[in-house]
Amino acid sequence: MLPSHSPAATHQLPTFARRSTRPAAPPPCPRAGAAPAPESLLPRGLRAESLPRHVAVVMDGNARWARARGLPSAAGHEAGRRALEETVRLSRAWGIRALTAFAFSNENWSRPKVEVDFLMRLFERVIHDSVAEFLREGIRLHVIGDSSRLPISLQKIATEAEEATRNNSQLDLTLAISYSGRTDIVQACRKLAQKVQSKVLAAEDIDEALFADELATSCAADELPYPDLLIRTSGELRLSNFLLWQSAYSELFFTDTLYVMVEK
Repeated sequence: MLPSHSPAATHQLPTFARRSTRPAAPPPCPRAGAAPAPESLLPRGLRAESLPRHVAVVMDGNARWARARGLPSAAGHEAGRRALEETVRLSRAWGIRALTAFAFSNENWSRPKVEVDFLMRLFERVIHDSVAEFLREGIRLHVIGDSSRLPISLQKIATEAEEATRNNSQLDLTLAISYSGRTDIVQACRKLAQKVQSKVLAAEDIDEALFADELATSCAADELPYPDLLIRTSGELRLSNFLLWQSAYSELFFTDTLYVMVEK
């Protein structure tokens, strides 16, 4: 993901394995599909029962990595693609239920047109070329965000890939492209207001579960657990408008490491 701007977060965890001491979250959406990984596949010190079910990642630092090496930003985004492929592979191998990657924010539309155009073509190529592997590995793809701003060709390929992988159950991979957490919440409010106005729903019946059903990540449709670990790379201590509602009970892990340099 390219850098975006939102208020700084302050919570940092020393290790992935730390468990929350906060009050229990509302009941998560049902987990299905992936089985726990054999201990032999996990790095030393990790146990299958301690792994998160749903990992969300703000993949920051790709362009910065390229600039530091005198390379064009496109080289950084290609390196980020390879890093994401490795993240998907490890998530699948370790039995993680869901992975959500912040690939492109609403704010990123303000980037230079040549860079945005390259990223749109990159997303299109990656999704198209990955379908066969997704089918082989049991990976189900979701693409969330404001699809109306995406090129028609990317919209078509994303829809076709979602349909082709809809019955897979080993890993739910969500790519957030042209996504904004604030917009997600506003649109959910608008949908509920329309239902109240049309008398399909009474205002007093609205609760957290009904609200969550209207979000882009609606667990009622996809049976996804909420993220219980959110990782932000590159040293920025902020959520950058990513999964604001969905990450209410997530553990937050910030690392100075650029995304393309993250190792398992």
